[in-house]
Amino acid sequence: MSNVQPFSLFTDFDINLFKAGKHYRLYEKFGAHEAEVDGKKGVYFAVWAPSAKAVSVTGDFNYWNDHEHPLNVRWDSSGIWEGFIPGLQVGMLYKYKIFSHNNNIITEKADPYGFYCETPPNTASVVYNINNYEWKDAAWMSYRQDKNGLDKPYSVYEVHLGSWMRKEDNKPLSYIELADKLVNYVKETGFTHVELMPVMEYPFDPSWGYQITGYFAPTSRFGKPEEFKYLVDNFHQNDIGVILDWVPSHFPADDHGLGFFDGSHLYEHPDPKKGYHPDWKSLIFNYSRNEVRAFLISNAVFWLEQYHIDCLRVDAVASMLYLDYSREEGEWEPNEFGGRENLDAVSFIKDFNTEVYSSFKGVQTIAEESTAYPMITKPIDIGGLGFGMKWMMGWMHDTLLYFKKEPVHRKYHHNDITFSLAYAFSENFMLPLSHDEVVYGKNSILGRMPGDEWQRFANLRLLYGYMFTHPGTKLLFMGSEFGQYNEWNYNQSLDWNLLDFIPHQNTHNFIKDLNEFYKTHPALYEKAFSRDGFEWISYDDGENSVISYIRKGHDPKNDLIVACNFTPVIRDNYRIGVHKKGKLKELFNSDSATYGGSGITNEKNIKTENTAWNFKEHSAVIKIPPLATVVFKID
Repeated sequence: MSNVQPFSLFTDFDINLFKAGKHYRLYEKFGAHEAEVDGKKGVYFAVWAPSAKAVSVTGDFNYWNDHEHPLNVRWDSSGIWEGFIPGLQVGMLYKYKIFSHNNNIITEKADPYGFYCETPPNTASVVYNINNYEWKDAAWMSYRQDKNGLDKPYSVYEVHLGSWMRKEDNKPLSYIELADKLVNYVKETGFTHVELMPVMEYPFDPSWGYQITGYFAPTSRFGKPEEFKYLVDNFHQNDIGVILDWVPSHFPADDHGLGFFDGSHLYEHPDPKKGYHPDWKSLIFNYSRNEVRAFLISNAVFWLEQYHIDCLRVDAVASMLYLDYSREEGEWEPNEFGGRENLDAVSFIKDFNTEVYSSFKGVQTIAEESTAYPMITKPIDIGGLGFGMKWMMGWMHDTLLYFKKEPVHRKYHHNDITFSLAYAFSENFMLPLSHDEVVYGKNSILGRMPGDEWQRFANLRLLYGYMFTHPGTKLLFMGSEFGQYNEWNYNQSLDWNLLDFIPHQNTHNFIKDLNEFYKTHPALYEKAFSRDGFEWISYDDGENSVISYIRKGHDPKNDLIVACNFTPVIRDNYRIGVHKKGKLKELFNSDSATYGGSGITNEKNIKTENTAWNFKEHSAVIKIPPLATVVFKID
């Protein structure tokens, strides 16, 4: 006799929505949920396995016996197996034992909707109640829509939780410890947002979290689900938004994961030309299957709803959009119109963005997309994909290539530093210097800079000054803010001892001041995605490797003039055109002695002259220090 009682959380309406791919709260139904049936407390289980001929729940409560607790298949052809097991409690371990019609294949799987997992390398799911946390971020949630708007400052600190800081025994900090140390550090350094590389449960540390097996479970490496909520809560209480990396593009083929789940290609596309990723040796979701679409969008909603996440940064969007991504001729097939776009993935992305923006006020979605695919951040109703922002990979590539060059050669590559403005307003761009740029022999950001030590740090400040005054939002990977020398290593802490040395202290202080300057000058963010927020003064002085431009906000009184000198030669008596009459007052200078610079400044206010220059009616003669970004205001 079965020890499983008939019971269901699903209504007929739920089933119809699930089959149609429109049920976006599936985590309320699938998985393991505490319940009470006929006066008995226990746990209700539900799992989707349409190719199974039998499914059992095994766990530490039945000594992993696959015959004691068989689930019942629903009569409605939904492929859902479910049942209530009395006496089970929170904290018990479980998996699904799935017997397939497909050649009698037997698989043992973790719960796709499990809220908590064993700590790797163990792989079982854990019965867990995630509704036992009392949030204290009501204030943030009430004004998040304003703080998180696209006309507000975004200075993002990208973090890998396992390697940001480690203890003396090289063990990573817990969520609770991070809620103290990381939150205080981000606040002190002045970033507006933190972006966390994937926290969903993953089996393989070298994947950095991008190969996910537990989509609904924060990794148990650092603590329990409520402790991750505590971390997010503490960020919010300190006015810091939380961006979460989300990976709907692919998943690993680990035995306990989603791959070949019920003995069939359930979550992955059955055609390897669409279902296998050659770069990452992983499986690709079947975006044409309604139930898979509902699984993924439910997962996005879950993190926004249950964990109060403020933005989702969607990983590897280009790999989703193109059928020929990383494939040679003959390894892919065109879509029904003869094109290379994955129309099912495009449709899925639009549904995802529609649901997110319609259900959650003040959130944003950010696409990591590296191609020229059009209208990534345009509204869906005019043919766009509906993202809030997109990473500006072209800017990142061109800028790092330019800065790597010795200053004497930069005049021959002037276009590399100006080209981004030719397309800067085609999308809502975020300027990223991310984790991908400090691994695999690419060197750290500081390590790319040419010259002696003084020049390297001056170049670094120049880069950041240029970045923070360039249109678009900003992202820095951890360690870049104090001049990490070494490449990032996921298995060890950042080199915090560098802050014992003055050049690194100066760099850290520079970033603090730069963040504060960015946040307090609306001209740098109010029109970050509009041509109205930027005007060139000079983009063609390649001979001197100097560029200058105007940044504008809603109020013309807040206009800023920016000049960048990409050589170690002082540009004294350098004339620039200005767009109105007045006096130029230097507000920010990356060459300040405070930051370890040479201390060359424009000490006195500079009166404009009625001499036309750079196609402007007025002009002024300024000093631009070596390897420096200087910002002025006209009063």
